[in-house]
Amino acid sequence: MSPVPLFPEPAEPQDGGGPADSAAELAERTAQDLRQLAGGPLAWFPQLLEAMVAIGSDLDVHRALHRIAETAASLTGARYAAVEVLDEDGDGLRDLITHGTPPEDRPAAPFALRVPIKVRGELFGSLYLAGKPEGSAVRAGAAAVPFSEVDRHLVRVLATEAGIAMGNARMHAAARQRGRWIDGAASVTTALLAGPESGSTAEHALTVVAEKGRELAEAATGAVLLPRADGAMEVVAISTVLPEPVRAETFGGAIPPESPVMHQIHAGLAVFSDDFAGDPRAISPISRHYGPTMLLPLRSGGQVLGALALCRVSGDPRFTHLERTLGTQFASQAALALVLAHRHRDRRRLAVYEDRDRIARDLHDLVIQRLFATGMLLQSAQRTAVRPDVKEDVGRAVDELDATIQEIRTAIIALQQEPPEAPAGLRTRLLREAGAAAEALGARPSVQFVGPVDARVGEESGRALVTAARRVLAELAPAAEPARVVVDATVTLADGRDGVRLTAAAGGDDGTAAPVVWEGPLQP
Repeated sequence: MSPVPLFPEPAEPQDGGGPADSAAELAERTAQDLRQLAGGPLAWFPQLLEAMVAIGSDLDVHRALHRIAETAASLTGARYAAVEVLDEDGDGLRDLITHGTPPEDRPAAPFALRVPIKVRGELFGSLYLAGKPEGSAVRAGAAAVPFSEVDRHLVRVLATEAGIAMGNARMHAAARQRGRWIDGAASVTTALLAGPESGSTAEHALTVVAEKGRELAEAATGAVLLPRADGAMEVVAISTVLPEPVRAETFGGAIPPESPVMHQIHAGLAVFSDDFAGDPRAISPISRHYGPTMLLPLRSGGQVLGALALCRVSGDPRFTHLERTLGTQFASQAALALVLAHRHRDRRRLAVYEDRDRIARDLHDLVIQRLFATGMLLQSAQRTAVRPDVKEDVGRAVDELDATIQEIRTAIIALQQEPPEAPAGLRTRLLREAGAAAEALGARPSVQFVGPVDARVGEESGRALVTAARRVLAELAPAAEPARVVVDATVTLADGRDGVRLTAAAGGDDGTAAPVVWEGPLQP
């Protein structure tokens, strides 16, 4: 976007240095202007000096620029003064500070004077003056006269002061902005490595990146997109201030693989748009909600893990060159933090599973073997016992040992469950159903497996079995003893086929007399 000048064709030549102005050159030109002014009346000097001191000490740039416009109009006798402020990229109008009454017909305004505001060759804006009346006083209807050389030198000094004030302000603002983004990237790394107290770690990590990116970019929406098998990228985490319908449409939305922006993202290149809704490259339906947008690749070690989308709504300021640079750096740091967090979680998970494996081995190699040996001794004693009541008591003890061994084997299987994000086996899914029913039943139900359940039961039968287990566990009433569920993959069905059977009972029944809840073939 081009700046909109107050006077497109000024009646007098524009003043200002070349593109390579340095601080020394500015100081020299200001000194020359002051020397030129020193040859005439010095009535203007106290006012100019006071204005320069006030401008240099004022931390509010808008107020300082208004003081410059007011002083320029007062010293030159102009009816109207204005300071145009360009945006950080230098090709758009960011602000306009005015003083006095503007001419009714700006293009034809008599004797308009324009002085560019520059520092070190960078154009910050322009100082305009118009409508200087004849005589020393500003009178309504007075005829306009050209601005004098003294006026020109005065305005040039004020323009130099304005440039210094604006340059310092932008330099401080840029430093503060860089500090915010650096602190934000550090907080993301800390949060990801700390991990969530509960919930899905992967979802937590991506949401942290989306939230912090949106906050730092002062955007309406921050979203993380991950690649799908078909080459598209899908929104898997989102942080937004927009209404729920827009959030619902954006979350789960995807950028199709044929979109031109996908080629850039996959190549590790950032995509910037001043109006995503009207950008011909944006062919995704979700783009219609957004204006200025940054699509930043999450790249680490030469691999593109996904993308971070930071979107403002239509009408919001576009992202500046500095914001684009800082956003790109933040995305790279976030990608590295995601990789580190993933490895950190892997190490912690590995340590947990190593402990579980050790406990499972100890239970199997020590506890079960000792219980089995004890059962063998009891069975031998049962055979040599003379009294019938002793034989019966020993038989019950042997049965209890068998049940205890089954319980321990179930615990071993539970210790060897897969991670939550990995596809779970049938045993794992049934144990999770038992765990979910523990609160309603007052205790975790006992689940016993007979035969190689995971290896023999097909996927369709497995789904039906899990559904039946969920239903019966919900129907069981709490009892003094834990409920018992038996899954037997060694049964023969009435039609002669190999099958799997689910029985369940409340109150510690051994399962042999429990009603059959569900049975079916191993492979339908």
